[in-house]
Amino acid sequence: MGVFQTLMKKKELIPLAVIVTLAAGGASSFAVYSLRKSDVIIDRKRNPEPWENVDPNVPQKLITINQEWKPIEELQKVRRATKG
Repeated sequence: MGVFQTLMKKKELIPLAVIVTLAAGGASSFAVYSLRKSDVIIDRKRNPEPWENVDPNVPQKLITINQEWKPIEELQKVRRATKG
């Protein structure tokens, strides 16, 4: 017996099937969205330090409210000392 035949025989299961399908689709979509973010490391060999490529003007959160970015002077000094 197929899924559609079962749903046609027991129509009370249709809302449940729709809700479960939407939840699975939403979870899958969010997982793919999260993997495309810059703070997720999938391949450490090709890009061992992905945080160096993050643009501070682009919000990294799903929702960002009043975000201001200011460079920390101590970190800038350490970065200059280690790269130079």
